[in-house]
Amino acid sequence: MSATQAAVTQLLPLAADTFDKNKVTPGILGFIVFAALAIGVWGLMKSMSRHMGRVNFQEAPDPATATPATEAPTTP
Repeated sequence: MSATQAAVTQLLPLAADTFDKNKVTPGILGFIVFAALAIGVWGLMKSMSRHMGRVNFQEAPDPATATPATEAPTTP
């Protein structure tokens, strides 16, 4: 038996008095993971907003309504 297993088997009976099997919570580790994910998503959204603001998109004119610029005007 390893030292870790020996420690767990000795400490487990001490936790049995305070451990409620019907109440399971994520605890502090769950909160830290959730907070890290939330901060990461916030950072990605802020970065995406900044990058989308830098996009310079000019829509091409509609070819059906645009007059050709290369055509010379006719004189009578």
